[in-house]
Amino acid sequence: MPGNGRVAAFRESNPGSAVELPYAGFDTFLKREIADVEDVAGSDAAVLGVPYDGAVSNRPGTRYGPRALRRASGWLAYLSGYKGGLTNVRTGREVDFGALDLVDCGDVPVFPMDRETTAESISAHVATVAEQSVMPVLLGGDHYCTFPSFRGFAEGSDHDTVGLVQIDAHTDTVAESAVLGEHFHGSSTHHISESPHTDYEHVSQVGIRGYESPGFFEFVEESGLSVFTVRDVERDGIGAVVEAAIDDAAADTDAVYVTFDIDSVDPSVAPGTGTPEPGGLSASQALTVMETLGRHDSIGAVDLMEVAPTLDPSDNTARLGAYLLTTLLEQQFA
Repeated sequence: MPGNGRVAAFRESNPGSAVELPYAGFDTFLKREIADVEDVAGSDAAVLGVPYDGAVSNRPGTRYGPRALRRASGWLAYLSGYKGGLTNVRTGREVDFGALDLVDCGDVPVFPMDRETTAESISAHVATVAEQSVMPVLLGGDHYCTFPSFRGFAEGSDHDTVGLVQIDAHTDTVAESAVLGEHFHGSSTHHISESPHTDYEHVSQVGIRGYESPGFFEFVEESGLSVFTVRDVERDGIGAVVEAAIDDAAADTDAVYVTFDIDSVDPSVAPGTGTPEPGGLSASQALTVMETLGRHDSIGAVDLMEVAPTLDPSDNTARLGAYLLTTLLEQQFA
């Protein structure tokens, strides 16, 4: 017998060896098993990374986001593993992340100097997951990647109309920039609205602040876009705002895609992002967003975008991002 059974004997006498430390092993999201993207049927959700930041307008670095999010999620998997499950003190829910039917399909192929081919790759991989009736969970990557991911989800799931809930500091509704062209991370929602799968009347945005183009509020009124600014959050409370946003996006649609740009959170909490805006959501408000969205069965896909770990040596941005995605998955499936 190879090794004379020494490893098996060691494991039997040391049950703690079955628990993988957060900084050990392979970095998959929540330490879940690796799966081929074409063989995820039967899972609740499948994780895909997109290490691409070729469409940013300011500071690069989100190409390293997927790896950082996976690494940060290892802490939650470790806690759940050695304790045999966890109690979420915020929600009162019992959850065992080891029992979550989640797989990690690795990163989709990206082409750093070819945005169009990268977009085709994202769409194809997300569509393949959606075709198997499995929720795609996308780790970004810059926010342009949401457009081909949204397209892939709509085409793969064969939905006629898909709503969008966008948690963001910026609306990303720029049709064209004299400097950056028609396709960059500030144009993703514009392209989504122009797709055959939805329009602005099925798009809700939460956390918008900073500066937009002249005539912005007239554009919002004319387009039918649902915009909930940070001032709306301060006045009405984050829970009520998110409930209104999901209701608007889900009305007369077959499913809802959730995109969470980490720059929706105040940069004092999440500095690791390319275009930070002061006055954003708190960490607690951001968690409430995902708790609220996760309770809705209309949610069909989710992404977490714009984490640039090299801009945050504390790792707090990636850690919060991992907690946000885990919170939604917990509410949906655990």
